[in-house]
Amino acid sequence: MGQAIPKKLREKIESKQTNRPLVLAAVMLAMFMAAIEATIVATAMPAIVGDLGGFSLYSWVFSSYLLMNAVTVLIYGKLSDLFGRKPILIFGIIVFLIGSILSGFATSMKLLILFRFIQGFGAGAVMPIASTIVGDMYNKEERAKIQGYLSSVWGISAIMGPALGGVFVEFVSWRLVFWINVPLGILAIIVLVLFLHEGIEKKKHSIDLLGAILLFIAISSIMFVLVEGGVRFSWTSPTVLSLVAISLIAFILFVWQEKHVQDPMMPFAIWKEKSIFIANLTSLTTGVMLIGISSFLPAFVQGVMERSPIVAGFTLTTMSIGWPIASTVAGRMLLKIGFRTTSLIGGVALIFGSVIFVTLSPDDGPLWAAFASFMVGIGMGMTTTSFIVSIQSTVEWQMRGVATAANMFMRTLGSTIGAALLGGILNSKLQSYIRSEGIENVSLESMNILLNEQERNALSESVRSVLQEGLTISLHYVYWGVFVFAVISFLLIIFLPKGQR
Repeated sequence: MGQAIPKKLREKIESKQTNRPLVLAAVMLAMFMAAIEATIVATAMPAIVGDLGGFSLYSWVFSSYLLMNAVTVLIYGKLSDLFGRKPILIFGIIVFLIGSILSGFATSMKLLILFRFIQGFGAGAVMPIASTIVGDMYNKEERAKIQGYLSSVWGISAIMGPALGGVFVEFVSWRLVFWINVPLGILAIIVLVLFLHEGIEKKKHSIDLLGAILLFIAISSIMFVLVEGGVRFSWTSPTVLSLVAISLIAFILFVWQEKHVQDPMMPFAIWKEKSIFIANLTSLTTGVMLIGISSFLPAFVQGVMERSPIVAGFTLTTMSIGWPIASTVAGRMLLKIGFRTTSLIGGVALIFGSVIFVTLSPDDGPLWAAFASFMVGIGMGMTTTSFIVSIQSTVEWQMRGVATAANMFMRTLGSTIGAALLGGILNSKLQSYIRSEGIENVSLESMNILLNEQERNALSESVRSVLQEGLTISLHYVYWGVFVFAVISFLLIIFLPKGQR
């Protein structure tokens, strides 16, 4: 079992009296800032595309953010173990706010994607370091309960995010969905500076920059293939084959680097623990599910069901309401029935929710879509809470930051791959449908019209129905992908150690 903070460090911390309630509030505020980003941007995306154009770049807005998040999360986790949680979290919040401000000023889809890179660079520090701070301040029994409080952040952000996003889009401007982060981040920084005190043992440090570069090359190369393969480039084209080879080589070199460097950003030793290995793989597959639903459900509700941004946001809200409810319950359950059984219940909920998405039709209405989201949220809450508490209870304090970050990295990596893979499926199927229908003057960019209410209403009934049918069919393939990863997630959970309590 993992040990508490070393005695010397605890004495230093206690001598300055870290204010646990206020620090917990600041941590929750930082997490709220990152959590609301997920729901509020997804809700506003149809309006953003309707304004800036570039439907074919739709998934890149998510992929760019997630790419930098995935690459930096491990670095931040390692840095927090070396230099302390406080300076790393504050740095991440500052960079996140810079990216948020710039994103609100974007005048084209390409600029927005660039600014989302910056935003993701900062976001990589927020969620894992915030969770690690909680792991430092509370023991195992307390963490199980506190995780429920932390997850309430998702519920509050889930209600406020889509609602605010819908209001901003309909009555003010989509740009406010990015600028709302600024006051939240500044307040979190002030509280952390004043009330979080840590004691860090001075020692020589080395940063694994080469590992970070290799990981960036590996992930970005395969992302480009997944998004553009079969759309802009043939799957057998020299460009695609070259990028696949580059990604494979970079990943092999990354693994070699991590096994030989003094301070690896991904210490593979922790993966030898079976519970951590399974938890991390499952986080990867659930990450794919998460992005598949949150990214593309608003487009279906607005473009096909022809509902408002507020209604589209509501269908996502239910997922993040189910998440904290399940997480709170899981915090109590895992102390009684163990991590494995709690995770299995979550796995069943994931499959049930994904089955509803697979069978979803325009006639079902947004309430049925919202219920499917709620069930997926239940599954995510059960599994993620079990994984985090289990991992933090298994490793030593000195490894807790990187171990927590490694799990979140896998989920973010899953979302990164999912945004690219499922976005590529959507674009590919849409393009095939348009070609098969033989419609003139219609392309992927024509889907911008469906996401703009005024332009959609100006279409003839025949053209509008064809475009909506194409989007429905294409999204149906996306949800089949979500279902497959739900099944894989459940199968992985079965392999958790039976004695894992």
